[in-house]
Amino acid sequence: MSALILVVEDNAGIRELLRDYLGEHGYAVRVANHGREGLAEARHSPPDLVLLDLMMPQMDGLDFLRAFRAESAAPVIILTAKDAELDKVLGLELGADDYVTKPFSVAELLARVKANLRRSGPAPAAVLRACGELELLPQARSVRVAGRPVALTRTEFDLLHTLMRAPERVFSRSDLLEALQEDAGGSERTIDVHIRNLRTKIERDPAQPAFIQTVFGVGYRLGGA
Repeated sequence: MSALILVVEDNAGIRELLRDYLGEHGYAVRVANHGREGLAEARHSPPDLVLLDLMMPQMDGLDFLRAFRAESAAPVIILTAKDAELDKVLGLELGADDYVTKPFSVAELLARVKANLRRSGPAPAAVLRACGELELLPQARSVRVAGRPVALTRTEFDLLHTLMRAPERVFSRSDLLEALQEDAGGSERTIDVHIRNLRTKIERDPAQPAFIQTVFGVGYRLGGA
């Protein structure tokens, strides 16, 4: 079965371009011209991935993302004409997995779509633990802290999985970008945002993390393994 991609974009030309291009490459595509319509589409037919514009009428991309993340962990790629770092970081903080700045190459966008869908694929069966409290089940793509389920985005899950598979290793930000299969357009700042989001969800005290530790001047490692 082909993956379902939801395009939430108010520009009709871009909307149709993406529907046709992605359809030609074997994806099922649904479209919406603003966030409110996009949420209705997502609830009717849950997508495997969302391509999301930020500047839209009625409900903009950030408001859509807040609502969507409360209901789904499907990867979200932001499409935005804004190239300011603040807009990208805010989107990532709200749970987006990737971003593409307009104007963009459709070939590059297709590569990012494939990478994000690939990262959401099946993983080897196992249970990874840290401190006896943090548990990650790759096959089920689930995480528990002290027995309590924790909802992570696909990118957050993959980042934590990378750290937990090699608990003695210190990962640089570029190492983590590579592990997440981000291309050269990815920013090391992206990793910092995802780490901050992860800590908020899994740490008792995000300001003094026990699980994801910072190695200053180098990167991050899993603590308490």
